[in-house]
Amino acid sequence: MHIAVFLQHYHTPDCPTAGRPYALVKRLGQDHDVTVITTRAWEGTRTAHRFPWAPPGVDLVRFDVPYDNAMSAPRRLASFLHYAARAVRHGLQMPRPDVILGSSTPLTAAAAAGLVARVRGVPWVFEVRDLWPAFPLQMGAVPDVGLHGLLRWGEAALYRSAAHVVTASPDMERHVRVRAPDTSVTTLEYGAAPTVLETVDEEARRALAEHLSPTRRFLVLYAGTFGRANAVPTLLDAARRLVDARSDVLVALTGRGRHAPLVKQAARRHDAIRRLPPLPYPDALALFERADLSLVPFLDRPVLAANAPSKFFDSLATGTPVVVTNPGWTRRFVERHGCGWFVPPEAPGALADRARAVLAASDARARAAQNAREAARRHFNRSRMLDRYTALLEGVAGVSPKRP
Repeated sequence: MHIAVFLQHYHTPDCPTAGRPYALVKRLGQDHDVTVITTRAWEGTRTAHRFPWAPPGVDLVRFDVPYDNAMSAPRRLASFLHYAARAVRHGLQMPRPDVILGSSTPLTAAAAAGLVARVRGVPWVFEVRDLWPAFPLQMGAVPDVGLHGLLRWGEAALYRSAAHVVTASPDMERHVRVRAPDTSVTTLEYGAAPTVLETVDEEARRALAEHLSPTRRFLVLYAGTFGRANAVPTLLDAARRLVDARSDVLVALTGRGRHAPLVKQAARRHDAIRRLPPLPYPDALALFERADLSLVPFLDRPVLAANAPSKFFDSLATGTPVVVTNPGWTRRFVERHGCGWFVPPEAPGALADRARAVLAASDARARAAQNAREAARRHFNRSRMLDRYTALLEGVAGVSPKRP
């Protein structure tokens, strides 16, 4: 069958970000013809060349629509609308697909997919990777000039129009069921793919080691976006407290985004805080594998408690226990499976104290590491998730699975 994927933020594992979108379209392309309607925005972030930009069986339609996490809210909105307009135009002109997949963020990408699906009489699946419009509303990016109610109405209408909704966390699924009670919803978490560690050669591993400290015993890691939602000032405050209290700890931060200048400034001021360059996905996994503990902080916003940070799955898959600050499903998960700890959001003292206590308790840390790897294997196996995703799209399209 032919699957059209509306995905504004497409990238490969050679980019410094999560590998889930690439893994999904690659898996779909094994059995079906896939057209990804996307942009060129991430091409300039590529830091390696180990993966083909378009996997076999996947055709990329790329628009020149700039986007960066450091953009102001008006510029982001302009980027979102620009992509949506061009995606709708292409979707109405391309050969009719059997099923459409629209991936949010942003909501405009899913809206474009839903509009094309309705006009062309094609079933569509709405993939919710972040809760929109709740996220920009709670982050204060959208002024309350009569738009909030309209955006929430549009969100619910999109849920109802989709043949199926796929969410990235159980708390997102709960949100969708409240907003659109009759909608069919399935949670398929991001998962992780530790097998890509095989693409990290010895030269890449040596390059990673050069960024670290041979004299500091413990490595505490943050690998992710330096965005507004990620509580970067809290993270840096906690890092300073931690390395001031323990001379054997190195805090490494790798990523890109709005608060990158703050991270760079902190690294200049303190030798035990290192800002690493943005890394391709496999190298970031290798860094998780070396770490003793990873930090997953966010701002204190209700919507962020539902999110599904890729660094959470990657950390567990490599056997690195985590400290989370979301009081939602990630807290419930780490406490239930004994693979991490929770501290309140935007509390740098508590975050530093927890990290210090974990590093001091070698037996507890070892148990958490073992539990992390086992929990990831049982609950976040990306290969199984992608097989389920493929079967779901086949079911929506009403076609028989293509299997050997």
